[in-house]
Amino acid sequence: MHALSIPTWIIHISSVIEWIAAIWFVWLYAELSDRPAWKALSFGMLPVLIGAMCACTWHFFDNIESLNWLVTLQASMTVIGNGALCAAAAWIWWNARSVRIKE
Repeated sequence: MHALSIPTWIIHISSVIEWIAAIWFVWLYAELSDRPAWKALSFGMLPVLIGAMCACTWHFFDNIESLNWLVTLQASMTVIGNGALCAAAAWIWWNARSVRIKE
């Protein structure tokens, strides 16, 4: 655990916790507002969360070379997550647009 300073660990861990809370709040918003398209955003946020957990795990084990595959997984999850978030935003926009057209 010597790879990062205590303040940096605090930021890493709090960011992961905040991301988990954001996923949960988006899901609650979808249910309470009766807008199920927003649940896609929650699912789209999961790969980015996995990427963040990969980064924290790699740092926790002092960035050892045997875990270099976590860096690749983290980068892959970031790319997949960004694409998923883009698709979820498009889905939300499309559903909101079709609701307005029907009204």
